[in-house]
Amino acid sequence: MTFIGSDFVEQGRRAADQMIDALGGEGEVAILLGAPGNNVTTDRTSGFLERIEAEAPGIEIVFQQSGDFTREGGQSVTEQLVQSQPDISGIYAQNDEMGIGAVTALNGAGKAPGDVEIVTVDGTRAAVEYIVDGWISAVVESNPRFGPLAFEAASAFGAGEDVGTQLIITDREYDAENAEEELPHAY
Repeated sequence: MTFIGSDFVEQGRRAADQMIDALGGEGEVAILLGAPGNNVTTDRTSGFLERIEAEAPGIEIVFQQSGDFTREGGQSVTEQLVQSQPDISGIYAQNDEMGIGAVTALNGAGKAPGDVEIVTVDGTRAAVEYIVDGWISAVVESNPRFGPLAFEAASAFGAGEDVGTQLIITDREYDAENAEEELPHAY
């Protein structure tokens, strides 16, 4: 009867805003794509690229490859990335698991926290802890807590009220300024 969830295009835009801030609007960025053909991958990519093109001409996307939304995929792709682009400035991982895999690969390649700015999407506790540790720059949440919204929509529908075709949940952002304080809200 309705879509309930996050605006994935907007998540990509917000991730781009975080990357622009982290890099000061300049640098070479890699994108760790989710699963090929997945609407989340497509939407997060289009939002990110749209914002980078409009707001940060000094940022160049130099690498895009699927990590299939897995930690192992993010690590493997980042290992290849470090070999082909050793001076990469930033990595946009389309979910936290791939971002955590990227951290493992960067650490294994002798990089230190902050050498490569990483922005992810999800809002898991592990990723937010990596912000506190300095490895991840920012996380855009993909809020999974939409149960109350679903019950409200079902009740409204049952009462014959208009529900609408899309109910978009509010997503937080975590960065160095709020990660430690907001850690209890991460899932």
